[in-house]
Amino acid sequence: MTASLAAVPLELWMFAAILAAIAIFHRHTLLVSLIGVAAIALYKVAFTGFKAGPGLSGLTAHFGHEAVLLMNLLLLLTGFALLARHFEESQIPAIMPNLLPDNWTGGVALLALIFVMSAFLDNIAAAIIGGTVARSVFRGRVHIGYLAAIVAASNAGGSGSVVGDTTTTMIWISGVSPLAVLEAYIAAAVAFVVFAIPAARSQHRYQPILKGTASGIAIVPGRIVIVLFILASAIAANVLATLYAPEILDHIPLVGLAVWAAILIAALFHRPEWSLLPEATKGSIFLLALVGAASMMPIDALPPASAATALTLGFVSAVFDNIPLTALAIKQGGYDWGYLAYAVGFGGSMIWFGSSAGVALTNLFPEARSVAAWLKAGWFIPLAYVAGFGAMFLVLGWSP
Repeated sequence: MTASLAAVPLELWMFAAILAAIAIFHRHTLLVSLIGVAAIALYKVAFTGFKAGPGLSGLTAHFGHEAVLLMNLLLLLTGFALLARHFEESQIPAIMPNLLPDNWTGGVALLALIFVMSAFLDNIAAAIIGGTVARSVFRGRVHIGYLAAIVAASNAGGSGSVVGDTTTTMIWISGVSPLAVLEAYIAAAVAFVVFAIPAARSQHRYQPILKGTASGIAIVPGRIVIVLFILASAIAANVLATLYAPEILDHIPLVGLAVWAAILIAALFHRPEWSLLPEATKGSIFLLALVGAASMMPIDALPPASAATALTLGFVSAVFDNIPLTALAIKQGGYDWGYLAYAVGFGGSMIWFGSSAGVALTNLFPEARSVAAWLKAGWFIPLAYVAGFGAMFLVLGWSP
């Protein structure tokens, strides 16, 4: 066992140290992530080199390859922060208490709406909109377990849709039929039942929905139009490029640019809340640092494709960026793609920084940036993940 541990590349130990430091020093996550990614980059420049080559030239080539992904994430996370404020100022969140049941089933209904939205929207947008509504209907007192459930609902809802998550889009672009990914909804539906009920009951005990407080509030149609315009721009850019020119997505952060183009056009009619950008940018840079560090890990292959491997990838994706994991799995082949889509899509919900939706939501709720608090309050998410995976295996078996 000692020999096996000694054979683990130092970069992986360094990455594990970053994750441990984030868990311990959760009030200084940005600083920890930046120091960590810089340390790994310096080590690889000095000693091991990169797949693209040794030294500084290898580092430059490596991040040149990763630049589109990183820029897309930055544009989406900051852009959707502004979208969330447009949505909040539309006054829809303010009237939601009178539209949802005022017992714990209201919390389940909101999570179900997020689940459905994520099948058509990017899961980041679904999580941010869901968090904005939750902050309103629960009067700013949102339980960390319910925040974890919002992320889980957005990730589960996108896991069976090729436009609902970056990883499922990658699988689709590689030539896999959208119907092969659709079966992930069997697992996602079971997982939803397992996590939504305890999350909603916990939230109801912590802060119930309060009806009768939205009288006299008028909807702002212009803000609603802006929200729909921004979301439609993102969806159209993603779907049209995927269908007709998928190679563009490898060279241009098209979806992020489409979101920001829509924001700037909409600014001619309603000014965005620009003051939100500094904090949103800080949260985004944290995620980019983690993704950058993960991209430098010397992982060139996965274990042989099997149901057990797919199940394990879900837990790995809670701490390791699911995009390179998905790329490796596609290259390797032999997977039942519905299992892979569910595992890498939903697995990141287990820890707050395990998915971009989680990072985006904690930009709105910084108090959730604690691994210990997230795991304690969201204990039902790992259970839901395993239950959903098991249900799909019982119903469909493993059919690569």
